[in-house]
Amino acid sequence: MNLEISQSTPTAAAIARVVQANYSLGDVVAGEFLRRSFNQVYRLTLADGRHVVARLCAERPRGEPRLPFEADVLQHLRARGCPVATCLRTRTGEVAHRVQLPEGERALMLFEHLDGASTGDQPERIQAFGRGLAQLHAAGEGFASSASHYTLDLDYLLMRPLQHLLRAPTLTAELRPQFEALGQRLHDRILALGELTQVLCHGDAHSDNNFVTARDDGTLQAVFFDFDETGPGYLAYELAVYPWWLHPRSVDGVWSEKDLARWGHFITAYQALRPLGEADRAALAPFMAVRQFWLLGEYAGRVPVWGSQAIPTDYLQRQVKVLRQWETLELPVCSPPAVRQPAS
Repeated sequence: MNLEISQSTPTAAAIARVVQANYSLGDVVAGEFLRRSFNQVYRLTLADGRHVVARLCAERPRGEPRLPFEADVLQHLRARGCPVATCLRTRTGEVAHRVQLPEGERALMLFEHLDGASTGDQPERIQAFGRGLAQLHAAGEGFASSASHYTLDLDYLLMRPLQHLLRAPTLTAELRPQFEALGQRLHDRILALGELTQVLCHGDAHSDNNFVTARDDGTLQAVFFDFDETGPGYLAYELAVYPWWLHPRSVDGVWSEKDLARWGHFITAYQALRPLGEADRAALAPFMAVRQFWLLGEYAGRVPVWGSQAIPTDYLQRQVKVLRQWETLELPVCSPPAVRQPAS
C-alpha cells in the first residue's frame, strides 16, 4: 500500500550528498540539521573549511517560492553594498536544485554562510539593525526583475491568510464571523490612512534574520539573510514586524519598559537615515495586527504538515481577544534626531 506523504525530512548527510553532486564546491565533509520550521535548514561544512547553508523549501500557503526573484534581490543588494547572504548557483547555473522526495519535488537553495552575533537586547546592536534595514531599503530603490514575485499588499498579507484561517478545522462556527469582522475592519482601517510608502521589503525582519558584526573600524553593521518573503510592499508592514516580535501576543500582553526601549532604539536609528511620514507612522500598529493574521494563515495552511493542534480552538479563541485588544494598540514612534545646522 502506498502512503501519501505531506512532508519528509531528509537527513543532513543526505542533503550533503545532494549538494556535493550538484554544486561545484568540492567535497562536503559534514552536515548539521539546524531547524524545521517554515523550511528545513542545514549547515554544511566543505573540505576547505568553509560553511554554506542549504534551505529545503517547504510547500507554503502563499504559493510556490519565488526563488529567481529572491536570487535577483540578493545579487542587487550585494552590488549596492549591502551585506547579505547571497545565493550560490548549481553546476548548471540554476538558483536552486530540484530534489525528488516521497511527497514530490522540492527546491533546495544554497547560500553563503554568515557569521555574527544575534541582535539581542543591546542598544548598539539594535541600532545597527535599524540602520541596516534603512540602508537595505535605500539600496532596493530602483530594483527591477522580470521574475515572478510576491507583492506584500493587503490581499497577500491579510485577506488570503484570513481565508486560510477560515478553513482551519479547529475554527468553530462561532469564531469564524468574529475573525472575518476583525480582518475586514483592519483592512478598511489601513485603506483609510491613504497612500503609504512602498519599498522592496525583506519581508521577515524581526531581528532573528540578521546578525550584527563589526567592521574593520569597529563600527557595527547588520548582515541579513532569509529573504524568502522578499517582495515590494508596505514600509509600515516591514517596520511593524519587529515590534510585533517584541510585544507579548497574549490577551493580557502589555508593553514592557525593556521592549519599548528596544523599539525606540530601532526606530530612532532607522529614522536617522529614512524618516517616516505621518501616514506610515499611523500604520505601524495596525500592521502589527496584519502580521498576526499572516502568521495565523501560515499555521492554518500548514495543518497537513504540522497537524491541527498547531492552532487548537482555545488558542484561536485567545487570538480573537488579542486582535480586538490590538485594535486600540498604540505604538510610540520617536521623532528622528534633528539635523544640526552648521554655524554661520
